[in-house]
Amino acid sequence: MPIVSTEFRFADRLGAWKARWGIGRMSYLVPPGLYAIGSPGPEDPVVVTANYKMSYDLVRREFSGRSVWLLVLETFGINVWCAAGKGTFGTDELVRRVEKVGLATVVTHRTLILPILGAPGVAAHQVARRSGFQVCYATIRAADLPEYLDNGMVTTPGMRRLTFTARERLALTPIELVTTGKWGVPFVALLVALSALSGGLLSFSTLVSALVLFVGTILTGAVAAPVLLPWLPGKSFAVKGAVAGCCWAVLFIGVGRETTGWLDAMALVLAVPAVTAFLTLNFTGSTPFTSRSGVKKEMRLGLPAMAVSLFAGIFLWIAARFL
Repeated sequence: MPIVSTEFRFADRLGAWKARWGIGRMSYLVPPGLYAIGSPGPEDPVVVTANYKMSYDLVRREFSGRSVWLLVLETFGINVWCAAGKGTFGTDELVRRVEKVGLATVVTHRTLILPILGAPGVAAHQVARRSGFQVCYATIRAADLPEYLDNGMVTTPGMRRLTFTARERLALTPIELVTTGKWGVPFVALLVALSALSGGLLSFSTLVSALVLFVGTILTGAVAAPVLLPWLPGKSFAVKGAVAGCCWAVLFIGVGRETTGWLDAMALVLAVPAVTAFLTLNFTGSTPFTSRSGVKKEMRLGLPAMAVSLFAGIFLWIAARFL
């Protein structure tokens, strides 16, 4: 039986940082199975989590000085919430893992403690019928698990409350920046090439201006809009991102008003909000207050509008080069 430490070492922090930035993200996992924390016996609780190492680490480090069984499901390196939506943190995998590790011979009780965010993927009545184990949905945050156990396995209202503070939103932006950079850099290179072809040698000021516009647009859509999410107008993420993009475009035009013609200004007002709206819309998959049907509806309505706005902006920008 593998015995795991509750200590959070430098290597764990480094691994989490790398995963946040998309470095080895899909291989940041632990083998599924049953782990022992401390010296658990047959009457000690069984806590269930995903095999995404960041989720695994968040759970195990909360049980310092305690004896707990940790049942890790095969979610292919996906966190509990996302895996529940995909079905990998689900009824079949839970039942299969309970049988595979022989949990019924390890503990005398028949209770499994699951995270609340895993509930969408697990049918508790089917787990009970197929495995004989009762499912208890404990808390949203791993940090509340010790209190939950000390409270007689009773979930308080605070343990059900899901926060989404500015700090928590910022923690999700690094992977968005990395993903955006994969298509953003070639796009900027294309704009720079068009500038060079239309105006001869590319001046240093033009290059700096293009880079500032690019970086500002990415930061507005992937960082500023998520941070300002509660205060931006509208319910749609795309609208919120577009509003933030309009503000950035107007600011950029205002700073460079002596060198920005009216066609360039119109191009920016059309293109920049389209990009920031798209980036902010990507953020819906990381938030606690969107639904799958709502996201699909917003994409169906928003993506065509973004495409039209973006291509109209590019057309005006190219036209300005020849007028």
